[in-house]
Amino acid sequence: MLKHIVIIPTFNEIENIEKMIRKVFALTEPFHLLIVDDGSPDGTANKVKQLQVEFLDRLFLEERKGKLGLGTAYIHGFKWALQKGYSYIYEMDCDFSHNPNDLERLYKTCETGADLAIGSRYVKGGSVKNWPFSRILISYFGSVYARMVLWLPVKDTTAGFKCYRRKVLETIQLDAIQYVGYAFQIEMKYKTYKAGFKIKEVPILFVDRVEGTSKMSTKIFKEAFLGVLKMRFSK
Repeated sequence: MLKHIVIIPTFNEIENIEKMIRKVFALTEPFHLLIVDDGSPDGTANKVKQLQVEFLDRLFLEERKGKLGLGTAYIHGFKWALQKGYSYIYEMDCDFSHNPNDLERLYKTCETGADLAIGSRYVKGGSVKNWPFSRILISYFGSVYARMVLWLPVKDTTAGFKCYRRKVLETIQLDAIQYVGYAFQIEMKYKTYKAGFKIKEVPILFVDRVEGTSKMSTKIFKEAFLGVLKMRFSK
């Protein structure tokens, strides 16, 4: 069975994609990469195709037509990874807000007993760099809100840097996941917790993107706020 697959959704990440791919492949652990690109007009997918010649059997690309949302990109990637037989399945952003070096820490956390390891900004030792104070407040208290409403023992409920053991994704009904933005990240943690799996948070330094454009929007925050209530009171 194959071991590690890192799933990175992309939309207009031409400034970051090659640097990210090379950084991940320079790590000690033999990570594989799956790029799920939503029809980036800036040539992101074409750059991945060029690099596939160099990184044969380690770099994979799934292209989708149109910007279909973060959550659906990850669900697409999860299903692909399960079908291929990977044991550890990771989520990571392309913009270097997540440090690729921390992939190995997430893996070791799962290897030593966790079913889901979360790169967390809000546990002891975690922090955020280059965010305006208003953004930190929104993110932090958004996590507090989700934790309190859902009774979810996770401090960084919207974190998008994670490692799953395959049994988690095999157990969760992926086709029943409803949300696509921040609420997707919350919903996946909630489903994992409700299914009885062990979750552990790993402190990370989250650095706001230097290159490229943020995909954050008011719509995504609204989905998360209302989605948490729907999750809590759904059957």
